[in-house]
Amino acid sequence: MTAETSQTLDRGLRVLKLLADTDHGLTVTELSNKLGVNRTVVYRLLATLEQHALVRRDLGGRARVGLGVLRLGRQVHPLVREAALPALRSLAEDIGATAHLTLVDGAEALAVAVVEPTWTDYHVAYRAGFRHPLDRGAAGRAILAARQSVLTEPGYTLTHGELEAGASGAAAPLIGVTGVEGSVGVVMLSDSVPERVGPRVVDAAREVADALR
Repeated sequence: MTAETSQTLDRGLRVLKLLADTDHGLTVTELSNKLGVNRTVVYRLLATLEQHALVRRDLGGRARVGLGVLRLGRQVHPLVREAALPALRSLAEDIGATAHLTLVDGAEALAVAVVEPTWTDYHVAYRAGFRHPLDRGAAGRAILAARQSVLTEPGYTLTHGELEAGASGAAAPLIGVTGVEGSVGVVMLSDSVPERVGPRVVDAAREVADALR
């Protein structure tokens, strides 16, 4: 902590982070131990966060993240989309295929930003807001691959015909972006993905990750 920071706010944010990292909630005692402060401080923090609907407590007294965080989260997608657009435009123009940023939304992959190339005669129509299961399509499979191993550098995933007949996809996960789980990819009308596309998608995913840090 420095003279310019608020200890109370810091503790409140740490409470939210701790609660976000558990599926079962935490008791006052557990939070007290993890924060290294007494129970009275935790009670006050929780009461304040509850007033803003950022925390809720169940009948057993365990604290959990509240629905108020959803109102804050609604602004995340536009910010992420804006940060990703330059890299997506460059990727779409370079490859001549539709580029997209996909984020996890529950058990689904959600396309939050899509850029189509300007110079091709035809390309896949892929729209922002498109959803599909995480285990289908390159975008979702790249995210699942990143979950299954600890990666410091992303690889890429290739698929064909899983979401649209005749279309192939390539995607690479976003690595090292706190609070954001997603991938960057392209989709094209082709029986296979050209060799250079995979490494180019990896570069674009790294550019987006850098923009979001």
